[in-house]
Amino acid sequence: MTRAAIPGLAGRHPIGTLLPALYADDDLAQRFTAGLDTVLAPVLSTLDNLPAYLDPRLTPADFLDWLSSWVGAGLDPAWPEELRRAAVVRAVELHRRRGTRRGLAERLWLCLGARAEISDGGGARWSTTADSELPPAPSGELLVRAWPVRTDRLDRAQVLDVVRASCPVHLTCRAEILPGPPDRGEG
Repeated sequence: MTRAAIPGLAGRHPIGTLLPALYADDDLAQRFTAGLDTVLAPVLSTLDNLPAYLDPRLTPADFLDWLSSWVGAGLDPAWPEELRRAAVVRAVELHRRRGTRRGLAERLWLCLGARAEISDGGGARWSTTADSELPPAPSGELLVRAWPVRTDRLDRAQVLDVVRASCPVHLTCRAEILPGPPDRGEG
């Protein structure tokens, strides 16, 4: 993220025109302020367009990674720009659902174009019968069965990367890649 002098970018309000009449015809003063205009034009242009710089849908591509650091979007540099922009737009919403099945399913859809069936190994169990045996402890494993929707295939390693970044640290994660949605038929 660098902004520097941009050849040909003129300031909206050249400093030379704002000088008192005494300096308006002074060649040295006009050349000096023209040099300042060249340096200040990108800064003033950025400030004039600040709302666009803070909108992930409009910000220049080189600002996108910096903007994503504000919301903890965790962008993969290999993702296409449109996907990186969408991840920054939805980052706060996804953080709100982080650690939930829904949040993980939405993250898999956003990042990989995959739908998923998620079996959570954590949780709480209880019995309604007094003095009964304790239920077994949760397995502590998160099983994600994912299938591609927006693409032809899924990479298991990419699915695991998204899952591990989104699930609670105390759970182990396992991913299975399916060719399509699991068969819900009886039989």
